[in-house]
Amino acid sequence: MHSKDYIELDEKYGAHNYHPLPVVISWAEGAKVKDPEGKVYFDFLSAYSAVNQGHRHPKIIKALVDQAQVCTLTSRAFHNDQMGAFLKKLCEYTGYEHALPMNTGAEAVETALKAARRWGVEVKGVQNGKQEIICVDENFHGRTLAAISMSNDPDSQVNYGPYVPGFVRVPYEDIDAMAKAITPNTVAVILEPIQGEAGVCVPYEGYLKAVRELCTKNKVLFICDEVQTGFCRTGKRFAWMHEGARPDIMCLGKALGGGVLPVSAIVADHEVMKVFTPGTHGSTFGGNP
Repeated sequence: MHSKDYIELDEKYGAHNYHPLPVVISWAEGAKVKDPEGKVYFDFLSAYSAVNQGHRHPKIIKALVDQAQVCTLTSRAFHNDQMGAFLKKLCEYTGYEHALPMNTGAEAVETALKAARRWGVEVKGVQNGKQEIICVDENFHGRTLAAISMSNDPDSQVNYGPYVPGFVRVPYEDIDAMAKAITPNTVAVILEPIQGEAGVCVPYEGYLKAVRELCTKNKVLFICDEVQTGFCRTGKRFAWMHEGARPDIMCLGKALGGGVLPVSAIVADHEVMKVFTPGTHGSTFGGNP
């Protein structure tokens, strides 16, 4: 089959929720990909940062193959011999006390939102149903209903209502507007340290630090969506480190899976993560070996 044949199959049987470039990738290694006709391309997209380590990194592929030969899934009904070591490594690498594994970046965001809402009731004392979370214009936190409820992108929102309530959106980089939006019911502020879908928008120097200080002053959680910027994509382990603006909750994904599996997580300290108890949140595949 040729590239055009694969494209025709996609167009005929797939939902048209993407408009990909007319390139079919049948082989990939490192920074290079190849189509069925043998034409080689450099992959500057890197699967939106999911293959930071390069396609088919030999160390990652070996770990994948070795594990697949002994155990692939246990669900969270059991312990497995890999998850504890993974969580320990992730906590040590990020500098947080606890990690909660999920699958996709959007799931990590949803987990962070749920943690913040529950923390708002159980720790801050906000009445359940009154919790508010501040987000910013031009954000992108995924395609789930809660994520698009934070968005002001027409393509993401059109005809998907009613939207999830409880979000207050303010202009990006406007710390004064953010301060004015905070009320006694505000439980969190969520943002990307560098906006991705908006066009790789880097905030002015001091913005992240100002957000951190504002959240601390008002007993509001700072949620940093590092799904795309995390794991050295910006020159530091995580983008918030450029300003020392340590968030209360960090959302991780994409590169966390090494470009082979969807792996995501949130990391936070015990003060936040203690709100989760058995039955309050979960994932069948989250934390799979």
